[in-house]
Amino acid sequence: DLSELASYARVDNTQFRLLKLGTPGPYTFILEASKEVPRRLSHPQRKTIGLRVPEHAALSVLLELHGAPLLATTLILPGETEPLNDPEAIRDQLERQVAGVIDAGACPQAPTTVIDLSQGTPEILRHGRGDLARLGL
Repeated sequence: DLSELASYARVDNTQFRLLKLGTPGPYTFILEASKEVPRRLSHPQRKTIGLRVPEHAALSVLLELHGAPLLATTLILPGETEPLNDPEAIRDQLERQVAGVIDAGACPQAPTTVIDLSQGTPEILRHGRGDLARLGL
């Protein structure tokens, strides 16, 4: 959720209203990183960080149990162009390389909509599952 947002990003009132409209949901927002964000987690030249609050019941429970944000990325294996999204396929291919796989069903194959808010005016970097009309864009 957005309760700890100020710990990781600098957000003005206009940006916060947009975030409220899009979370939880299929949107990734690029924001100016705060000084609290470790360097290895922010973009090295732009000092930005991506924020996503997904609409997924199992992930929501995992985040609540963990009590902190998670760093995540799309799982695209070397030499592949499409992400793996089926837990059985992930387990079959990577079970000896990861500590575990949580099977909460397959994720959507289509990517999120990515919106850069770090320069003030929203810039659409990738149009994906998130409907821009929901955000008034």
